[in-house]
Amino acid sequence: MGEITSGLLCGALFGYVLESAGFGSPCKLTAQFRLTDWSVFKVMFSAIVFTAIGLALLTGTGLLAADSLFVPPAFLGAAALGGVLVGAGFAVGGYCPGTSVVGLVSGRLDALVFLLGLLLGTSLFAGGFGALESLTTAGEFAAADTLPDWLHLPAWAVDAVLVLAALGVFWLGGRFERRAGGPVTAEQAVAGADATPRP
Repeated sequence: MGEITSGLLCGALFGYVLESAGFGSPCKLTAQFRLTDWSVFKVMFSAIVFTAIGLALLTGTGLLAADSLFVPPAFLGAAALGGVLVGAGFAVGGYCPGTSVVGLVSGRLDALVFLLGLLLGTSLFAGGFGALESLTTAGEFAAADTLPDWLHLPAWAVDAVLVLAALGVFWLGGRFERRAGGPVTAEQAVAGADATPRP
């Protein structure tokens, strides 16, 4: 019961943060695809870097046993296909699965349409899973369990590259945003402002 309660609490807090940042608005989200607002990319990249460094610190200090971590197999082909399909839906609808729920709770009817489409697509996929199962395991990558193993580098070196890449993305994204007149603010996104270049 405690796990369910903590999960619901974390989910509610996460949704509140997303809505407060304007991520429940398709205006904010589709601006990423127009390269005028890099907030989504920055948030996701920051989460990846934070998690990688956090895991390195926890395992390095012995607070977490590295062999206790479950590393699922990588299916590069399936991930690429799924990324294209989810990305296309994201670009067209302005929502990802998580932000569509945030948008719905915020009272956005377009988020309801998107969420219903998501549920319908999931149901159709589940119903035809037998015929599509091979797609879910396409491109299995069994050369190594983790990126450091595959590159034959220590984890800290890969983490350092991730940090440098994140800094580069923040710099590049900032340049694009300034050229477009600045990113869409949370207030504008919540209010439904169009993410077009502003003077």
